[in-house]
Amino acid sequence: MRRLDLLTAEEAGRAQEASSLPEQVRAVVDILAGKGSYASQSLQTFIETTNSHLPSHFISLCAEPMVQKHLESLQSYYGNGLETGPLQRLTNLLLVEGLTDIQQKEHDILQIEATKGLQNVSKSIPLEKLFLPLSKVSIPPRISVTIGVAGIGKSTLVKLFVYTWAKGEINRDIILVLPLTFRELNTYEKLSAEKLICSAFPHISDPNCISAGAARTLLILDGLDEFKTPLDFSNTVVCTDPKKEIQVDNLITNIIRGNLLQEASVWVTSRPTAASQIPGGLVDRMTEIRGFGAAEMKDFLDQMFLDNKDLSGQVLHHIRANRSLHIMCTIPGFCWICGSSIGYYLKHSTDQPQETTGVPKTLSEIYSYYFKMALSSDWPEKPRETLRIEQAVNNSKKIVGSLGRLAFYGLLKKRYVFYEQDLKAYGIDLSLLQSSLCSRLLLKEEMQSITAYYFSHLTLQEFLAAIYYYTAAKRAIFDLFTESGMSWPKLGFLNHFKSAVQRSLQAEDRQLDIFVRFLSGLLSPQVNKLLSGWLLVKDEHNSFRSQAIGFLQGCLNTDYAISSRAVNTMHCLHEIQHTEIAMMVEEAMKNESLAGMLTPVNCSALAYLLQVSDVCMEETNLSNCLTYNVCKSLLSQLLFCHILRLDNNQFQDNVMELLGSMLSVKDCHIQKLSLAENQISNKGAKALARSLLVNRSLTTLDKCHGGGHCPSRPLALLLSPCSLQHNTIKEDGATFLAEALLTNRRLTTLHLQKNAIGAHGARRIAEALKQNCSLKELTEMGTFHPKHNPTAYLPCQDWFIFTSSSVCLSLQSNSISSAGLTALTAALCSNKGLINLNLRENSISKEGGPAIARALQANSTLRKLDLAANLLYDEGVSPWTWLGLKLALACLSLQENAIGDEGMAALSTALKVNTTLAHLHLQVASVGAAGAQALAEALMVNKSLQILDLRGNSIGVAGAKAMANALKVNRSIRWLNLQENSLGMDGAICIATALKGNHGLTYINLQGNRIGQSGAKMISDAIRTNSPDCVVDV
Repeated sequence: MRRLDLLTAEEAGRAQEASSLPEQVRAVVDILAGKGSYASQSLQTFIETTNSHLPSHFISLCAEPMVQKHLESLQSYYGNGLETGPLQRLTNLLLVEGLTDIQQKEHDILQIEATKGLQNVSKSIPLEKLFLPLSKVSIPPRISVTIGVAGIGKSTLVKLFVYTWAKGEINRDIILVLPLTFRELNTYEKLSAEKLICSAFPHISDPNCISAGAARTLLILDGLDEFKTPLDFSNTVVCTDPKKEIQVDNLITNIIRGNLLQEASVWVTSRPTAASQIPGGLVDRMTEIRGFGAAEMKDFLDQMFLDNKDLSGQVLHHIRANRSLHIMCTIPGFCWICGSSIGYYLKHSTDQPQETTGVPKTLSEIYSYYFKMALSSDWPEKPRETLRIEQAVNNSKKIVGSLGRLAFYGLLKKRYVFYEQDLKAYGIDLSLLQSSLCSRLLLKEEMQSITAYYFSHLTLQEFLAAIYYYTAAKRAIFDLFTESGMSWPKLGFLNHFKSAVQRSLQAEDRQLDIFVRFLSGLLSPQVNKLLSGWLLVKDEHNSFRSQAIGFLQGCLNTDYAISSRAVNTMHCLHEIQHTEIAMMVEEAMKNESLAGMLTPVNCSALAYLLQVSDVCMEETNLSNCLTYNVCKSLLSQLLFCHILRLDNNQFQDNVMELLGSMLSVKDCHIQKLSLAENQISNKGAKALARSLLVNRSLTTLDKCHGGGHCPSRPLALLLSPCSLQHNTIKEDGATFLAEALLTNRRLTTLHLQKNAIGAHGARRIAEALKQNCSLKELTEMGTFHPKHNPTAYLPCQDWFIFTSSSVCLSLQSNSISSAGLTALTAALCSNKGLINLNLRENSISKEGGPAIARALQANSTLRKLDLAANLLYDEGVSPWTWLGLKLALACLSLQENAIGDEGMAALSTALKVNTTLAHLHLQVASVGAAGAQALAEALMVNKSLQILDLRGNSIGVAGAKAMANALKVNRSIRWLNLQENSLGMDGAICIATALKGNHGLTYINLQGNRIGQSGAKMISDAIRTNSPDCVVDV
């Protein structure tokens, strides 16, 4: 400033006396303000040409009044009608890594139906952190994109953010937030960056502070899907001059690319399909708005029916009863339409004729009731302006016809926002826009210089378009899809219907799918009853319905892969109320009799049922019914099953290649996959391992070879492990699997029972598990062969010491040698994470007992130890008095070990002071009367043991008397098994009598003790009398 002769030495000295830099800047500005226009112009030049950080202080200071006025403007505009209470859902967004294939290609409704309304995302980000760095070493995002299907709340999210920011509650580091909508941008042909800001925000008098980057600015571009011109980033004309006017689409692409307003952050909101126009490489952060959860849906409906809670509950009950509608009601916009329609039906069902009183179940029925409600005076919300009620049905027909034509051709042109010139072009009388019906279907938004009109939800536009097409198709002689009317003649409704279906099947963007569903639904008997006399002619559907059904079924008879097009065709058949095919396939799924009946048509029905059937809600069971070709055709539809059973399909390694490709895609939602009883070998394991390198959804896998027998188990048990059991996986397969474990962070359970992975394979897996932090359970039953190679366990010893992620290790049926046991017990001394250890059926002899005892004395985390069916005689258990000092072990199984009375005495000594052991399993452990007496003494003082299993011992009458005395005192035992213990009648009576004073026991088993039928009844009656809450088996 001194060099420019703007300040004297005295003036500079006064400015420097200020204590802080902002105050010094303020002093300089005050001095220059009194020196005329030359000083102001020189200051402006200094700000524009200086590269130091000082200009930001000058700009911030000079812009203070402008910023304050901007804040007041935003608070006034965005605060009206915004209730932050119900918007809690929007305060946390899902953090996603780009768009999935289905989001880029499919209609919004198809996306929701396929994914069942559940996003395959685990990370979220609070709204207040949306524009902050994710870590200390990262930078704030410049381009952020938030996606969400139509009606999910994107514009509401923007309003919530802007209003919250304007009140100073979040993102105080952002000086200016500039919210724009693409509805506004549609009204301009050409703009410069500076004119864009000045036109939208007239009170921002100096846009230079934004383009120069002196004040951090957030530019919001809301509703990319409503922009009339597609963005073409590949042919963008580069522009770096903020004053130069260019085409609006070029302006937007240049801003996003960073050629203009490069210092400003940009936030774009859009439906997923439209968001795919922006190259992924330009997007720094992508988020997604989640739909309603169960509680939020209930709260939303309660708010809709504030004056009638019972009606709200009934509406929710009907929505939940229809899985397809329930999934779609996760979208707030659709939930409002659906809830309003069902509520209207329920309130007026008693007034309806008997034949039309069915609860609306299809989309067409929902929207038919919605239109009836819109025509009536029973509207759930008060209109925003004074409305007149139509008395004449003809007037309503005229309105629907005009709006329908606008909706149909808007849909073809991907136009979802309209302006007055559009309405006039389609013959809409602007005076009719004030009518109640029109205002309930077409909403309007007043902007600075123009008014925009839009349908309240995308599906409403599609339904109106279908009504227009249905009505026009009956008299049209040319193709209705050609707006000019120039086409080959096309006569008759059915020809026009076929044309619409074919165009939907051929369209790459799938934007006609829901329109065709509605068109099909208008041919259903129920919809005809609802709309006849108003929009439809009574019973006219009878002339077209059967032929339309035949044409739709013909579209399914293809040998190609079953795509979402086939699924949508099944939805069309559902809308037209032809459900025979789907019901037949669904019944076959229930009876597990699909084998041999999966023709192309039935495969399409099956793909449809995967989305909508309650049979597939918990699991999708396609066992014993698929071939390679059928599996290949269904592959794209199996992606979205959460629990998938493909057991006993005789699948070979070529199917694993298919499934591997399915598990590798980003869209994959499969969490649990069962491939039990197939014929998969080492090559198939390689394909699986490749997919696990990139898969982010699978947590559980079960592959059991057809050559081995997998016992029938409930699904919850079958799918609890990640199992590759009973296969022929060898060292190479284990190597591929180990490589996958190095990168996979989702798999939590791994079973490798009864394979032949060998020492080398074991070493590779052990090395991988040292780095893997997600695996919680490892089962290697019968996998190693230490008899032939005692070093097989040495790599596991290393892993066992260092890993802290695995909590469960099963080495059942491995014939552990002395070397193997030594390695394991040495590792156990150092391990700090293991909770469950299974060493069942390993021929551990009495020499192994002391080694295990020493290891468990050193280990402080193990809670469950299974040593069943080993060779631990009484001498092997005698050193186990350490159990009394053990602070963690809660479950111990010594089943089928001949520990005898001496071993039982050692355990009993420990039990007298132990405070953690809750489960003790001693079945067939050679325990006699002396052992039972020692145990009874321990039970008199032990307060932790709850489950005691002594089945198959020989405690006799003397032992029974001792246990009876203990039960009179003990209050912790809940479950007691004395089955097959030679108690006799006397022993059983002792036990039954003792229970009179025991109020803790809830189950006792006295079967197999030779007390006879009459004795059993007497004992049972005595126990029920003495202890009514105790269940007895005798």
